[in-house]
Amino acid sequence: MKKVLFLHGFYASGQCVPALALREAFEGRAEVLTPDLPMHPKQAISFIRELCEHEQPDVIVGNSCGSFLAQMTAPTLGIPALLGNPHFQMTEFLKTRIGTHQYKSPRKDGHQEFIIDESLIQEFAELETIQFNQCTPFGKEHIWGLFGEQDTLAHFEPLFLKHYTYSYHFPGNHTPTADEVRKYYVPLVEQLFTLS
Repeated sequence: MKKVLFLHGFYASGQCVPALALREAFEGRAEVLTPDLPMHPKQAISFIRELCEHEQPDVIVGNSCGSFLAQMTAPTLGIPALLGNPHFQMTEFLKTRIGTHQYKSPRKDGHQEFIIDESLIQEFAELETIQFNQCTPFGKEHIWGLFGEQDTLAHFEPLFLKHYTYSYHFPGNHTPTADEVRKYYVPLVEQLFTLS
């Protein structure tokens, strides 16, 4: 059975709508792992690398910040990835949101509150300067982008296409609905299975 690793967005968790929709869509056909990611990106990247070494996923699927993280890990691990609405400038997103926030979907550890501060922004800033250093010939062909035409939060398709070849669109917003995941994400994941 194939295996998919889903990496959620910054405010989300492994129980967010896209994660649950992917699990449901592939039930009986593929195992979909939807872990809660550490908030700090360097810790998250280490977590993803360890998880991939242990679980050996066939495809990584990200959304927003999860796509930012997938882009930095999948090429070096030789794993095809689908980057949904990748947010390549998380510092700009976070600078206007300093303070205490709530995750938008439940986390397994029960902690629903988190803090955005200058040290977190600085950590993202350090990674942003090197985020495309891991691009490989494999990645150029096997890292695909999927961009919502109504996305008002992240507009990084031109930057994506400077580094990667395959870009697709769907008519939705930044965070896809369950229907959009089934209709637009799942077929691309199935195509990526054939490349893994």
